[in-house]
Amino acid sequence: MPDVDVCVVGAGPVGLTLAIALRGLGLGVRIVDRAPAAKREARALVLWPRALEALDSLGVAGILRRNAVELARVTIHGRGRRLGELTTGWHRSAHNRPVNIEQHDIERLLCAELAGRGTEVEWDTEVTDVKVHEDRAEFTLTRPDGTAESGTAAWIVGCEGTASVVRDRLGIPFEGRRRTGLQVVQGNAHPEWPLGEQQGHGHIFLAPRRSLLAFPLPDGAYRFFCFRDDPDPALTAPPTLDELRDLVADTARMPRLRLTPPERPWLNRARFSDRIATRLRHGRGLLAGDAAHAWAPVGGHGMNVGMLGAHNLAWKLAAVHRGEADDRILDTYDTEQRALAVRYVREMRLNFMELPLPPLGYRAFSATVPVVLALRGFQRRLDRQLSDLGRNHRHSALSWQRSTPGLVRERGPRAGDRMPDIRVRSGGPAAGPVRLHTLLRYDAWTLLVDAARAADPAVRRSLEERCRRGPVPLRLLPVTPADAAEARLFGRPGDLRLVRPDGYVGLVAPVARPEALDAYLVTLAPRRPDAHPPSAPSAPGASSPQSFSSPSPSSPPPSDTAQ
Repeated sequence: MPDVDVCVVGAGPVGLTLAIALRGLGLGVRIVDRAPAAKREARALVLWPRALEALDSLGVAGILRRNAVELARVTIHGRGRRLGELTTGWHRSAHNRPVNIEQHDIERLLCAELAGRGTEVEWDTEVTDVKVHEDRAEFTLTRPDGTAESGTAAWIVGCEGTASVVRDRLGIPFEGRRRTGLQVVQGNAHPEWPLGEQQGHGHIFLAPRRSLLAFPLPDGAYRFFCFRDDPDPALTAPPTLDELRDLVADTARMPRLRLTPPERPWLNRARFSDRIATRLRHGRGLLAGDAAHAWAPVGGHGMNVGMLGAHNLAWKLAAVHRGEADDRILDTYDTEQRALAVRYVREMRLNFMELPLPPLGYRAFSATVPVVLALRGFQRRLDRQLSDLGRNHRHSALSWQRSTPGLVRERGPRAGDRMPDIRVRSGGPAAGPVRLHTLLRYDAWTLLVDAARAADPAVRRSLEERCRRGPVPLRLLPVTPADAAEARLFGRPGDLRLVRPDGYVGLVAPVARPEALDAYLVTLAPRRPDAHPPSAPSAPGASSPQSFSSPSPSSPPPSDTAQ
């Protein structure tokens, strides 16, 4: 018998998120980190709305928000003048704006939350060897005094960063290349500048061959990121405060700018590679976070994508471990998360708002900024992209569209989309509206049906019976959209929507065709070795997946579609 259900290697934001999610699902977790204690250096900064929704479903978003500053708008500057302003919060969510919080504060708070759930991080403990077998994973732990300990777990997940021992021992290549011509100079400081200190107000300054971001911190200081060219690749020493001041003053055209270090000074110079593991699963060993994928911090989504991956993985791992789902469901974590990483690597190479541009490109781009920022439609689309609310898993083997998508005015989610956080009534006509996401649960699938359709006793009995005999925890939730606008986002009332524990729609099918639900649930169930996967019913324009196989994420990924 393994010593523990899951061994998580690495106690950064991703490893802690995974451990908290697994503990909430009732699994025993051991989490180790080779660092001597929680890290104190500043690194990642922004939590975007979709990651906050995921953390909220685990019960930890509130404590993070209370220690963060909400980012409401960002002013774009160029040539010493204001070009326009980006605003956030355009879309329906309880967390529709990003928040700024230092990564070391995230780790500190999540460590405390995990300890409250009965699991302490084992610091100063390095995993030096890993072997996976059909029924367990074996690992060796080494401590600073040289003592070694052998342990076993049903599963092991490497979340320990780009130099992952778990990935290396599993023999998984980390493919990609170094990003040349780009360095990031960053630091925390209190600026004395004519812009003042406005809570929740960030700035981006554009200039030839560099881009400067200044985002407010909870303590009143600012984090300055300067993406610039790399004239001296041999220079690796951290920048001085004077170097940072000169970069900020020159880029922002503020020659009299002064920077004062905060109570805990931090300055950093970094160069990056874009790399993605060729697979995220090898039997009972898995990868998450920077051990699975890493890229330059353009856009500030690396930590968020890793945390969303942990959110995607935990419920699948728990379902397989409890015998509720076939272990091939873990392969969908691999394909979904790698496809997401591929999209980000490609998109961030085209992020001209942050990437340094040559003089001609800078002039052309800065001339277009005032025009596009004046368009509400552009603001909505950009906010949706940055927030990650529009990211989808439409090409996943877990996404079955068995109802023909509606017209533009019927903007309900398709299979693979995040279920919108619309306002609904679930307790009858007299009940007040609530946000739909407050009714979803991370420990169960949710079958969403329009309450008027579920009012038919025969329909309700049929759906409840299917929920009871399903292999996974599944609950029926009849709801009524609060108004016509919410109804359009909910989709056609004649369709049922099977929502995964992580909030994405797995199945869309007509209520009148419950056999589509039967076929979907059968594919989740653990199968006998000699069993053949059933075929799924088809619908006009819909494919019929026969198993958990899906297209390789190394092929061109689909674009994300805003709703």
